[in-house]
Amino acid sequence: MRTTLDRIRHTLLFEGVALVLATGAATLVLENSATTIGTLAVTMSLIAMGWNYLYNLWFDRWLQIAPSQRSFKIRALHALGFEGGLLVATLPLVAWWLDMTLWHAFLTDIAFTLFFLIYAFAFNWAYDQIFPAQAELKPARLAD
Repeated sequence: MRTTLDRIRHTLLFEGVALVLATGAATLVLENSATTIGTLAVTMSLIAMGWNYLYNLWFDRWLQIAPSQRSFKIRALHALGFEGGLLVATLPLVAWWLDMTLWHAFLTDIAFTLFFLIYAFAFNWAYDQIFPAQAELKPARLAD
């Protein structure tokens, strides 16, 4: 299991890199000011950090398998669940902040969700390699 300090490090690294990448891309694609996009990005980052902590805590407790033993399917399930929950939570905020219809906000959010789906998978895999869990859990029997 991961410690609270490790989870905080994970969240801060994840969000810091994501803020730089997403703000730059969104400013160009959505043709909004860096201030508008940056403020939205920081707000969404704070929401995502809270969700990240809670979701990963729940996921680890539900799964009971060490991060180093997680298969491709488990990592994909993890990323889909995280991004799906975040999409539901942030859609109204994106529509309101960028003065868009819910449909346009949904399309915008889907584009960034696809980016973050890949980013979350890659980041979490790399994080597990660079910062292995302190204590290994007993392996669970899950189909790959």
